[in-house]
Amino acid sequence: MTPLLRRFRVPFVASSTRASLALLVIMFILVTAIVSAQEKAPRPNILWLLIEDSSPNFVGPYGDPLARTPTADRLAKDGIVFDRCYTAPVCAPSRNSLATGRYASSMGTQHMRSTRPLPDGVKMFTQYLREAGYYCTNNVKTDYNTSSDWSAALDEVSAKADWRGRQPGQPFFAIFTFMQSHEEYLQTRRPLKTDPAKVPVPGYLPDTAVVRADVAQYYDLVEEADAAAGAVLARLEADGLLEDTIIFYAADNGGVVAGSKRFLNENGTRVPFIVRLPRKYAHLAPAATSGRNGELVNFVDFGPTVFSLLGVEPPAQFQGRAFAGPARAPAPEFAFMFRDRMDERYDMIRAVSDGRYRYIRNYYPDRPLGQRIDYLWKQASMQEWETHYRSGNLDAAKRRFFEPRAAEELYDLERDPDNIHNLASDPAQAERLARFRAALRAHQLAIRDTGFMLEPMMVALAGTGSPAVVAADDSRYPLARLISLVDALQLDTGAEALARRAEAAKDPLPIVRYWAATAALDRLDTPAPDIAPLLHDADATVRVAAAEAILRRGSDPTALQVIEEAIVQTEQRELRLFALNALDRSGLPTPKILRPQLGQLAASDDFTGFDYYLARAARPLLAR
Repeated sequence: MTPLLRRFRVPFVASSTRASLALLVIMFILVTAIVSAQEKAPRPNILWLLIEDSSPNFVGPYGDPLARTPTADRLAKDGIVFDRCYTAPVCAPSRNSLATGRYASSMGTQHMRSTRPLPDGVKMFTQYLREAGYYCTNNVKTDYNTSSDWSAALDEVSAKADWRGRQPGQPFFAIFTFMQSHEEYLQTRRPLKTDPAKVPVPGYLPDTAVVRADVAQYYDLVEEADAAAGAVLARLEADGLLEDTIIFYAADNGGVVAGSKRFLNENGTRVPFIVRLPRKYAHLAPAATSGRNGELVNFVDFGPTVFSLLGVEPPAQFQGRAFAGPARAPAPEFAFMFRDRMDERYDMIRAVSDGRYRYIRNYYPDRPLGQRIDYLWKQASMQEWETHYRSGNLDAAKRRFFEPRAAEELYDLERDPDNIHNLASDPAQAERLARFRAALRAHQLAIRDTGFMLEPMMVALAGTGSPAVVAADDSRYPLARLISLVDALQLDTGAEALARRAEAAKDPLPIVRYWAATAALDRLDTPAPDIAPLLHDADATVRVAAAEAILRRGSDPTALQVIEEAIVQTEQRELRLFALNALDRSGLPTPKILRPQLGQLAASDDFTGFDYYLARAARPLLAR
């Protein structure tokens, strides 16, 4: 009798029973051996392959026959294809969430190329990985959208950075970004490999040869990015590390053809995402190690999942959940997305998806989605779209991009993947609309969404600190009250909303007065006597918001002077940008007194700095 059987003191039993018991013992030994081997297995390496600006339809595993992405195909063959992965619709805020495991909208870092610091106690999560013994590299794009010093988070950032600089046996975490598919490469025409006649054209775009050429070219660009990712994968395999490394393959945001990147539709926020786990780490998979996964995943989940896969204690800062590994949490009911300032244009939009429906909340419904953004307008398809709009050649679905929006939108993603048919006013959808609205409110309260502070007000209130500190202080930022107020001002259409606006215009908090002034932009056919006193408000952001509301009703010398003063001042650049936007939206001729100042702003050619946003906003005003 073996020692193990002696330990169990097995008495005499029938032969069939003894056989069954022996089988159980063998199974116990095997399970024990497997668990022991898993416990002794070295911690996995992690490799992130991030292609720029791609929606799933450009990547082969999502079923489009025109997609040519052999690297993604290879990873998907024995990996997990996530069908519902969401993020912010542009790179810098998206990467901020990716690097911290927190919604950028909870930290005041959601504006494009933000210079706001991270809250105290929040770090890029790779800093914790370095402290746990990992060698962390970034090749090469950073764009983490914060002024905080993140040098301690990475061992190397360069075009040559990879795992080869680590100590012998040291596990690594490496990020590679592939710029070949970035939107800049759609700004000039190239010889096409993809046949434009075969490409699908989103229903919100005009189906023209110019648009088709842009779509076709983007298939070609994603193929180039995938090939570059394949070269890194080949290097990993040549170094004998493929079966020791868990691989994430994703895009940093959706896009990029006009109307996708930067916008909270499905094409702008849903990204391809594939995970490959080597056989030795199969036990860490969310379910099967291959096939399709329909759970909702958000970029804030990537950090928590890495910590779960590595068996490292996660920091308290994470707002996402682990979708794999021993700390895996149940899938959420909703995914949340955000958009605020994009380049030189201010906006605030939030979106919620349950995978089947998408709810969009526009907090500035008076502004069209198609506010002119200089960099986006370099695309031929964007210029073509605007030309057809101005010529009156578009149907209602295609015109909507250039016209004021509904405050709420609701789309059936299964029947309407391009998000064209707004169901928000359909009585049959009232219950669903209320459910999504409540989900958004709960999320905003849970993360203390900073978006209700327009950026210049955010800067004024937070100073050199994190806006999250202000957002946590209900005496300065009464978020629940703000959400209810803005909903009442924008979603109600009766006289009661006007009375609420007049009351809010007298509130002691500047942020409440700001939203009163902003609400006056929604009913331009009615007088706004309650807003006129705000031209003399103590808060500069409130004054500019009130001036716009008045100028949109007609010329007013006092309102114009408020705009001029905000543009001329040099102490706060965000206020200048807001005032330039307000003057542009007023539609009035540019005052002669401002032309010298606008000329100076327009002269900037610093592509990377905030001054370039000022230049982009000033140039159209000079052309009036």
